[in-house]
Amino acid sequence: MNPANFTFTSKDGLSLFGRAWVSSTKKSKGIIHLIHGLGEHSGRYDHIGKALSENGYHLAAFDLRGHGLSEGPRGHAPGLTHLFDDMCIFLDESKKYLGNSLPTFLYGHSLGGNLVINFGIRNHFNLRGAIVTSPALQIITPQPKLKVALTKFLAKKLPRFTMKNGLERNALSRNAAIVKAYQDDVYVHDKVSVRMSLDLLESGLNALDNAEQWNAPLLLMHGTADRITSWKASKEFAHKAGEAVELIPWENYYHELHNDLGSEIVIKKMIEWLDQTTI
Repeated sequence: MNPANFTFTSKDGLSLFGRAWVSSTKKSKGIIHLIHGLGEHSGRYDHIGKALSENGYHLAAFDLRGHGLSEGPRGHAPGLTHLFDDMCIFLDESKKYLGNSLPTFLYGHSLGGNLVINFGIRNHFNLRGAIVTSPALQIITPQPKLKVALTKFLAKKLPRFTMKNGLERNALSRNAAIVKAYQDDVYVHDKVSVRMSLDLLESGLNALDNAEQWNAPLLLMHGTADRITSWKASKEFAHKAGEAVELIPWENYYHELHNDLGSEIVIKKMIEWLDQTTI
């Protein structure tokens, strides 16, 4: 099944592009709202959309501003508030289309995982639960203090100044075909603005400092061989957040659990957790 496309407008006038994989079952179990990672786009989750729809769930997703088919400078957002506002509008628009009365979940990967966690900590939503994979709470290689200081300076003076995001493509997946497809994808980019870079750093620290405020059911999964975002940071968040979080370490998995070797087991776990949480 091909996803249905839709667009909506941000508070500051950007056209944002969305997709919906609609379940054909007579009674849908719920709606999953996807927030993707840095530099990529929602179209890379087609196989998850199909798996969820075949199991009775709708999946809605959108390309973050500055990503994919959405408008905005590549890799840039003026601030986290803009991204949270975009997410709020996305939730409202997709629920109008897919059903306001259905159980609703957020699903975030990497940058999207950071956003989902911080969105939840701020109590911006009343959802049944969330799934987060490989959240960008900390990166594996700490930034030198001088670079952090320079980023803070530029974020104030030239917030749209863009640099390469430094993402190691071979660390995405152990599946060479996935890495090749990522490299060849014309809608993938390697850009990040200094404003976005600083917001990611600070929001990751905020999530760890305020993890006790998380209270919704959360399936948190991370590959132990992730060379992009920190598995240890996910473990720290889960420990601080407490019983609401089910933490699953995937031994030897890389950053994109849903695209790694053995991804079918990961996706199966997601569906099983959703089934248990919607009861």
